[in-house]
Amino acid sequence: MTAAPPASPTWRDYWIVSKPRVTLLAVFTSFIGMLLVDQRFPPLTVVIGGCAGIWLLAGASFAMNCLLEAAVDAKMKRTDWRPSAQGRLSTAQIVVFALILGAIGSAILIVTTNVLTWALTLATFFGYSFIYTLYLKPNTPQNIVIGGAAGAMPPVLGWTAVANDISAPPLLLFLIIFAWTPPHFWALALYRQDDYEKSGLPMLPVTHGRDFTLLHMLLYTFLLLAVSLLPFAIRMNSWLYALAAVVLGARFIQLVWQLKGDYSDLKSKAVFRYSLTYLALLFAALLADHYLIV
Repeated sequence: MTAAPPASPTWRDYWIVSKPRVTLLAVFTSFIGMLLVDQRFPPLTVVIGGCAGIWLLAGASFAMNCLLEAAVDAKMKRTDWRPSAQGRLSTAQIVVFALILGAIGSAILIVTTNVLTWALTLATFFGYSFIYTLYLKPNTPQNIVIGGAAGAMPPVLGWTAVANDISAPPLLLFLIIFAWTPPHFWALALYRQDDYEKSGLPMLPVTHGRDFTLLHMLLYTFLLLAVSLLPFAIRMNSWLYALAAVVLGARFIQLVWQLKGDYSDLKSKAVFRYSLTYLALLFAALLADHYLIV
């Protein structure tokens, strides 16, 4: 019996392959980067154009990521529902979609921000789509550590959109997200370990085991706490942010310590959820401190 052909793609299929939740996180951190340049609110055209351009280029990058990982995604329960994995979107459809998003996003960034922001955004998401997806992810258990550089770039992009330069403050924001990414993602990889074993991807829990992964998660949370205090150390922010960084970081360490001492998938999911809350609250504290403490 011949299988029925896949249904025609809808706007929702295209929306899904652009990974809107991950894209929203990138836009949120880039928006914070914009607001931290000065205590005056940046020009509205720069904010709207910068966020829109970063959103579109990120969506293009994630669409290409879905295309390149379609075969892997089809093996994993976490991702086998994606239109790219199920064949509801063809290669040509995804490529055209990504090119359209990329072209529009590039034009918006060049017109509303500056060439530096456009070039950095293009390089960031090109690196994610191809270097990380094609070379790092399938070849090294340190994939998420090295590839985390792409995910850490949005606040730098937001900063350059307003300031048109790169200085210490946005680089510290980069370091915070860079240190945050491994414990965030490895918490997910731990409770999805069976999925990653089926996929053949060399994620750290698969190649080195749970205990090794948990130890490195704990080490990275200590590193994250130290890095998160650097904005206070260079007087970029004051005591309000420092207090939030200590409290949020200590809670992150506590949760990972408890997970290491008595592992369960339920606790690992809780660590993953907290890591998202941690990043949102930490960046909110950066913003509150910047505008409230003079």
